[in-house]
Amino acid sequence: SLVVLFGATAGAYGAKLGSDERELILLVWQVVDLHSKKVGTLHKSLVKADNLDLSDQCREVSGLTPEGLGKAEPLDRVLQQFSQLVSSDLKVLGRSSYTLCSDGQLLIRQVLHPETSKKNFLLSDCFYSFYDLRKEFHTCYPSSAAVKDQTIKTMAEYLGLGTDEAEEDFGVWQVKTMVAIIFSMLSEGCNHAFTEPETVKYKYETGPCLLCLLFFFLCSSKSETVDSETVIRARGLPWQSSDQDIARFFKGLNIAKGGVALCLNSQGRRNGEALVRFVNSEQRDLALERHKHHMGSRYIEVYKATGEEFLKIAGGTSNEVAQFLSKENQVIIRMRGLPFTATQEDVLGFLGPECPVTGGKEGLLFVKYPDGRPTGDAFVLFSCEEYAQNALKKHKEILGKRYIELFRSTAAEVQQVVLNRYMSTPLIPTLPTPIIPVIPPAYTIATGSIRDCVRLRGLPYTAGIDDILEFMGDATGDIKPHGVHMVLNQQGRPSGDAFIQMKSADKAFMVAQKCHKKMMKDRYVEVFQCSGEEMNFVLMGGTLNRSGLSPPPCKLPCLSPPAYAAFQTAAVIPAEAAALYQPQALLPTTRTPQASAAAPPTVTYYPAQAAQLYMNYTAYYPSPPVSPTTVGYLAAPPGAVAAAATATHTPILPQPGALVRMQGLPYNTGMKEILSFFQGYQYAPDDYNGLIQLSDQARSVLQAPKEWVCL
Repeated sequence: SLVVLFGATAGAYGAKLGSDERELILLVWQVVDLHSKKVGTLHKSLVKADNLDLSDQCREVSGLTPEGLGKAEPLDRVLQQFSQLVSSDLKVLGRSSYTLCSDGQLLIRQVLHPETSKKNFLLSDCFYSFYDLRKEFHTCYPSSAAVKDQTIKTMAEYLGLGTDEAEEDFGVWQVKTMVAIIFSMLSEGCNHAFTEPETVKYKYETGPCLLCLLFFFLCSSKSETVDSETVIRARGLPWQSSDQDIARFFKGLNIAKGGVALCLNSQGRRNGEALVRFVNSEQRDLALERHKHHMGSRYIEVYKATGEEFLKIAGGTSNEVAQFLSKENQVIIRMRGLPFTATQEDVLGFLGPECPVTGGKEGLLFVKYPDGRPTGDAFVLFSCEEYAQNALKKHKEILGKRYIELFRSTAAEVQQVVLNRYMSTPLIPTLPTPIIPVIPPAYTIATGSIRDCVRLRGLPYTAGIDDILEFMGDATGDIKPHGVHMVLNQQGRPSGDAFIQMKSADKAFMVAQKCHKKMMKDRYVEVFQCSGEEMNFVLMGGTLNRSGLSPPPCKLPCLSPPAYAAFQTAAVIPAEAAALYQPQALLPTTRTPQASAAAPPTVTYYPAQAAQLYMNYTAYYPSPPVSPTTVGYLAAPPGAVAAAATATHTPILPQPGALVRMQGLPYNTGMKEILSFFQGYQYAPDDYNGLIQLSDQARSVLQAPKEWVCL
């Protein structure tokens, strides 16, 4: 038997049903016995929604009013009545089992499942299997319109069924017409059989993605891919959301096993994004209709993504990880902040007998750097939700002398974290070695009130220089050399803002007019004309808004803020900074006390393109916002510039053991605190500023670094 089901919400109707997150307000159904071709009683039930504000389309199409809906029963009561009435009708027809049949998939997948999930009550088993009448009709009549273009009316017209929609109540006509269509499909000329129902997964299956495991072992062939038509990117997720929370957001849609990959930032923390892979493109297209639906109080943005992006996030694994994740249906908890000396016994003792780990020591996975050093992270397997909840209660309890953070995790996060640590680059990266010292052409940072700059606001966080140049189009030729400046937030990540120096105020005005609210990667970007002074305030830490300009903060009272307009000398990086990033061939010579008094300050020059493309500015520059294309160039004293033009460089490493590196310093640490820390040890007292004496300006730019290198 089939139960023909039709429904409507308080919002959109037809192809957009469920896309606006509005509640169900109407259910109409009728039982059909496929063998005897008899039908049961037709039932129509109004549903009382929490929000009775009906859209104009709903009022016009359905004829329903808030007053009438206010007297109806809530959804949970209506579904109980549905089960009782269907059972009663089946008994009259002498049948015991049934399958739902609906007009398309939207009512089941996009309305009933999401709404009941949000209201925290379970649907009966019958709602996890149903027939899509449109697909069955197209199978029976291949010459009919495509499935996506089918409606109840077009199917009836194809069969020549002459029912009048105006003669019946809304919902009643639809169900009666669907029953007539089914009987036509069962006629002797067609003899259609309903054999392959659509299914809705009861729960999301965790575990490693099999395609991702295959990709890891065969990655050298570059032949394994994930279908890009099945992947979406969800943005704006609460940072504590797990893969199960994301699966619940997409309730009603079938996510592939291990198909939720939480994205992490460079510190291994969740960044509020996830990539989700569905079983087919049809499910992906339905997921895109949930753009800006809500998870709690937050709306979630849903965009298309590629299979390549998914593999980058979820495709990394190793034999150790594969073995760890081979146990099915386990709850994964991530521990962060473990002492570096912590052992498996320490972790098991910390968790205690109330939350036993699956497999004991085999249920623990410590994350390590490539050289084997522990990162302080670990993943733990639990066999059930109860044990995992007991473990989460130990959040921020003490192990040794450290408090431990515990979070829900996913198989994809395990793979991603371990892969990122395994493939992590050296802590202090190096730049390509130029053949000879190069002095790039000098360029200036715009100053003054001339409005020859433009500000781009609302850039995608993944946008780079190339994306901006493509966005500018023909106006790219009017940009000054080194004139694109990306603004970072206080975490060192793109803020969505950028400044561009144009060759004239007229060019800036034309760009602002032409490109304002133009699209870049599914986002519109605002473009405003501004002055060099306004740009400098933002690039150097200030703020620019409707209230005016707020100057950049000076974090160290003992140091004067730099004269921002003075960045007009040749593009030079002091050798103190160069020592952090240069390969051995470019490190300056070790100076003896006799030579240091007479030798001119040493400077090292980088080609402009190297500084722009490779400089890791977050290691020692001021807290963002700053500009990646400008912080790589620090003004040196005029004498140093002159000396560099004639000096002969003899690159030699400092004496072995003469260099130490300090990590984890407070951000407000100054030179005095560092000297005090090393009190009692022999250091070069007239050389503590580094390999050269710094000007006040350069010292200000280098204030409050995260790490220092000392002689």
